[in-house]
Amino acid sequence: MKLKSQDEATKYEKASEKLQEVMNETGKVMVGQEEIIENVLISIICDGNVLLESNPGLGKTKMVSTLSEVLGLSFSRIQNTPDLMPSDITGTDIINENEKGEKEFVFQKGPIFANMILADEINRATPKTQSALLEAMQEKQVTSGNKSYELEKPFFLIATQNPIDQEGTYPLPEAQKDRFMMKLSLDYPEEQNEEKIVKRFSSELDYDPKLEQVLSQPSLIKLQEFVRQVPIADDIRERAVALVSATRAHEDLNYGASPRASINLVLGGKGKALLEGRSYVSAEDINSMAKPVLRHRVGLNFKAEKEGKNADDVIEEIIEEV
Repeated sequence: MKLKSQDEATKYEKASEKLQEVMNETGKVMVGQEEIIENVLISIICDGNVLLESNPGLGKTKMVSTLSEVLGLSFSRIQNTPDLMPSDITGTDIINENEKGEKEFVFQKGPIFANMILADEINRATPKTQSALLEAMQEKQVTSGNKSYELEKPFFLIATQNPIDQEGTYPLPEAQKDRFMMKLSLDYPEEQNEEKIVKRFSSELDYDPKLEQVLSQPSLIKLQEFVRQVPIADDIRERAVALVSATRAHEDLNYGASPRASINLVLGGKGKALLEGRSYVSAEDINSMAKPVLRHRVGLNFKAEKEGKNADDVIEEIIEEV
């Protein structure tokens, strides 16, 4: 029995070491933003998608492409614009001539067919085009005509959006926001980190450090399976459910989070524990995941907005109350 527990402890240590290696390799390119990268990595090992809100020019594309290289995943970027069509994302049937000279319809895959997708400025696309991502995000497949095509595993989508107060944006529908495991806010770097960024990228014409591939597609899938095996005590799970349930009755909210939020909150806690090399989920893990998992799933009412509150403020209150 003791040997088994030692083997289990070794598994958690090795998993944590690998994830820390990913963080270190990504740090060769990215300066600062450790918390954002950590939360993105937790989403990846939990098989979840991320909504990343930030202003232009903060290195979102560089971060995602670097992570895909370190994780051994294929990478694709979709630039959303108001005239982007759903078929520009999923692909379309084209007429092709086969070896016999006969013409036939052949499905030409779109940029959604990759392991890691960066949907840049998703709120610049029309609602019709945004909805093309729903099936891919949830069912891990796309449909063209009468036929469905499975996406290669693992599949992970990180969508960026400009702040809603910028011109030419379309707010994401609630059903789509709920399909993102986390919403993260990428802020401007601190001055000392910005100095490092400027020095790093202004000293060479093409700054391209040699990155080591830490994981592969099969090993990442095994890690996604392993994170679900991280034990969680009944009272900690009940706390996660209670936090989500409290959002549905809070006086400052028009609507609360769905049961999908409860699942993601527990999974996020497991991912956080695994990243730190622990074989159990703590209450602090649940608390630290509450804001990223819940902030895009709740709607503030007029009274709360008038008082200058935001979603994070209300979630903080709920954490203290539960």
